[in-house]
Parts: sequence; C-alpha cells; structure tokens
Amino acid sequence: MAQRIAIFGAGYIGLVTAACFAELGHTVAVRDIDSDKIAALQAGRIPIFEPGLAELIARNAGRLSFTVDADDAAADAQVVFVCVDTPPTASGDADLSRVWSVVDSMKGAAHLSAFVVKSTVPVGTGARIRAVLDTAGLRHVGYAANPEFTAEGRAVQDFMHPDRVVIGTDDHATAELLAAVHDGIDGPVMAMDVRSAEAVKLMANALLATKISFANEAAAICEATGADVNLVMDAVGADARLGRGFLNAGIGWGGSCFPKDTIGLKALAVNGGYHPQLLSAVIEVNELTRRRAVIRLKEELGTLDGKTVAVLGMTFKPGTDDMRESPATVIVDRLLTEGATVRSWDPMAQPQTTPPWSSTTRCASPLDALTGSDAAMLVTEWPELRDVDWPEAAAAMAAPVLFDGRNLLEPGAMADAGFTYLSVGRATVRG
Repeated sequence: MAQRIAIFGAGYIGLVTAACFAELGHTVAVRDIDSDKIAALQAGRIPIFEPGLAELIARNAGRLSFTVDADDAAADAQVVFVCVDTPPTASGDADLSRVWSVVDSMKGAAHLSAFVVKSTVPVGTGARIRAVLDTAGLRHVGYAANPEFTAEGRAVQDFMHPDRVVIGTDDHATAELLAAVHDGIDGPVMAMDVRSAEAVKLMANALLATKISFANEAAAICEATGADVNLVMDAVGADARLGRGFLNAGIGWGGSCFPKDTIGLKALAVNGGYHPQLLSAVIEVNELTRRRAVIRLKEELGTLDGKTVAVLGMTFKPGTDDMRESPATVIVDRLLTEGATVRSWDPMAQPQTTPPWSSTTRCASPLDALTGSDAAMLVTEWPELRDVDWPEAAAAMAAPVLFDGRNLLEPGAMADAGFTYLSVGRATVRG
C-alpha cells in the first residue's frame, strides 16, 4: 500500500531514498535547509552526481516534491525518514545537531505513524529520541532505526537490490509498517531491536575498513618480501570464509562513511571505557597509507622540491563527484608541502577553491595533466585512465614516472610504454 513519506535531508542518502521510494509508488516530500539545493531540485536539476538518480527523479516527478519548510514536508506524511548528515565533532563523536533539529520540528506532528532515523547515529540515540517523542505527547508514533547500506556510485542499485534491509524497532506495528514501505525491494528484511540496528551500520563499515587496511598492510609486507599483493589477495580472497571484496591494496579509504563511522565507533567505545585496539590500528594504517605513497614517489625521484606532479583523480572513488575525505586531498597537501607543483585531473569533481586544491592547476584531460610533468600519481581508479595512450603520455612527460595508487594498470604494459611504474604491493618495473 502506497504511503505518504517525508524525507529530511536532500544529500546522497536522502535523494536516493526519496527517488527509490517514489519508484515504489509512494508519495514523497523532500525537505532540506539549503534553499539553493531545493530550488535546483524544483527546477529539475540534480545537485549531486549519482548514476541513474536523475532519470529516477524525472520518471517519478509526479510523486516527488521539494521544500525548505519542515511543516510543509510533514503536513500529510505518515512516515518521516531522517537522512541528514552526522559529521564527526572535534572529539570524534557524531554531531547529532541536525538530527535533533528534525526531532524538534516534529514535536507537533501528532498525525505521524512512524519516525525513522536512517542517518548513522551512535548506539543509544534512538532511546533518547524515543524519550523526547514521548515527552512531546507522541507516544503513539512508532520509532525505528533503518540504516542505509548504499555505496556512492551504485546507490540506486544498492537501494533497490540490497543485501538486507535492517529495521530496528521495539514495536511490532512499526516493524510491519516499514516492511510494507519497503515492499518491492529485492532483498531480505532483517528486524531487530533499535540498539542492534544502530550498531549494524557502524560495525559493517568498521569491518569493511578493516579489510582495506589489512590489504594495505599486506601490500607493504609484499613490497618488502618481493611478493605480488594482487596475486596474494586473489588467493586469500578465494577462501569462502573471507571473500575477495575490499581486499584491494591501494591508498586507503575515504568518503562520507568510513572515516566518520570508524572514528565515531572508536569514540563510542572510548567513551564507554574500552580502548578498541584493532579499530585504532585500522584507522592508523589508513592514514599512513596515503602518506607512504608520497614517500615512495619522493624516494624514486630523490626529491619532490621543484618537481611537477600530475595527480589523476580527485574524488574519493570513481562514479561520484564526492570529495569528502578523499585520499587525494592528503596526497596533494603532502606534495605541496614537499615543494612540488601539482596539476590535477578528474572527470566529475566540482571546482575546488579551498586549500590545498586552490594551489593546484586543474586540467581538462589526463594528457593535459601529464604533459611536462616529472611524475604522476594515479589516485582514483576512473575507467577513463585505462584508455589513456600511455606511450604518448610517456613521450609528453619530462620524466615518465607513474605511481599507481590503485593498481589499475598492468605493470608490463606500462614498462613497454616507457614508464618507471610504481604500484602498491608489487615490484617496481622500469621501461
């Protein structure tokens, strides 16, 4: 049965959630405090890049509306979904101010059937929200935690065909309502209590981050011993108990989820009196990995001072325009600190006017960035980089040295193209 839904937050999660629910036949109102973003959406312009999202919104325009007014969004809603961001504070704890702002704006919404938090929040947040709703006379309004597991670049596919839909609530009626809201989703529903649902997202991201950091630690060992990390991880990942996913060595994880969720989980543990040694090491390995990439290039060149380095890729991963916590930002900052001049390329990243990017030259193509450069660093594994004419690029560079931070390219082919080719966890080859 179609529901009337209000989505608070028009970011990556909110817009994908809204569009997909509309695709399922629900009527959805999206509210955000950013008036420019709402104006763009009302005019049919999508403020973020996410494959398939624009088409989905256009196809369901009759069931979607956008507003800056909280009361307007919730006026006819049966279910409210909170999809606002929860960035880390200076202490590493999640900043819940936007979540509480939504809660406060709903204190008079006695017509609601359910209030649902999709934002990633610390375990125990739901109990606090439940108490506030009860005090406001909304004891009859169901409460649920419904964490998201969508990856940028494939968020629509992940939402419509998930590994699982987690519904955390302490009453049966709300669980049934939310299961009905998700009717048509191609994935199993897993019902549990609120606290367990809140923990699922944090633990899932921590484990995925652990696999990546493990692969990068393994890469360093492979470099020291002469082993090939790609071959090693292929064999390790063939073990059904482990799986190959997220065992790719590279320059670490970034984005909107892994950094804040691992830091937030660590803060949650420390605040509770437990020192999470494994999680702390996972975070440290990730931080060191991108710095180590710059050190390896410096060792190859002898110095970075006065050198021109092309940085290929700016976003934290391909398939998105998201620059949040991108490894490229740390790498560029380190290159500039070492005295290098940086030329950058990315097909989707929005113009950057803040440090360190304001001190770089943005180029229109990979070849433009490479021309005249003393070295290059491949930071984001955009598929376009496979199609670069690498022999032409080598001839255009002052010195054909490439550090492939994602192991995207084939060492033998790069050597044949004339490059000194460095990668992660594999032997250096020289053309």
